[in-house]
Amino acid sequence: MKVAIQGIKGSYHHIVAEQYFGKNIELIECLSFAEMPKLLADGKAEVLIMAIENTIAGAILPNYALIDSNQLTICGEYHLPVHHHFMALKGQKIEDIKEIYSHPMALLQCHKFFDDYPHIKLIEDTDTALVAQRIQQKQLKGVGAIASAMAAKIYDLEVVNSDIQTIKQNSTRFFILTKSVRQSSVSANKASIKFITSDDTGSLARVLTVLAKHGMSLTKIQSMPVIETPWKYAFFADFIFDSYADYFNAMNEIKDKVEMLKVLGEYTKSKR
Repeated sequence: MKVAIQGIKGSYHHIVAEQYFGKNIELIECLSFAEMPKLLADGKAEVLIMAIENTIAGAILPNYALIDSNQLTICGEYHLPVHHHFMALKGQKIEDIKEIYSHPMALLQCHKFFDDYPHIKLIEDTDTALVAQRIQQKQLKGVGAIASAMAAKIYDLEVVNSDIQTIKQNSTRFFILTKSVRQSSVSANKASIKFITSDDTGSLARVLTVLAKHGMSLTKIQSMPVIETPWKYAFFADFIFDSYADYFNAMNEIKDKVEMLKVLGEYTKSKR
């Protein structure tokens, strides 16, 4: 299977790809989320793995827009416990490090660790594992990376400090995405939808009431501006259910209470 990820080998997306699909995959590396949907459209990838939210940093809002605008289908999800490690060339100590490069999300999740090391400058980069690779290839002394244990192993770096994330129970949720037309699956127990309500009072409450009435357990709701209409918002919601029939009935009822309803995917919830 051709699996596209954001990042290179050793990135957290790579870890998810192997844990979800196994190691017998063809990995397609991308340095930005924005370039991923075209790989599906051109048939160069069969599936995408895209981070959507983190327990510390919150939602990755641009990815919701990418999924929606490119008509991507959510066919699964995966929760990955994220362990950030501070690494450098072998023999380097924390006193030797002057700069740390990593993805902005990783820096955000680890910034408190570096409060005790004011001599270290934190610099944003495109990918956690890419920094690790660059340090090894260019033999960069005085430079460190924040990345996974897999990256340290692949690029033969020494872990200076382990688990430096501010909150130790740190986890990222990933969507598994395809370009195929969504097909109803009675085995699904979770769904993601997008809807736009009217502007009258209580319009959102009416939708949430319908979900509750049919036994839908809301796990996330996220508002996003409707670009074409200033000060109007769309809602992206995830919920789990026990009965597909109840879910089907809830969607039919919600259609009559909103201006627009779009099912982004029906899938099996992952274990946290």
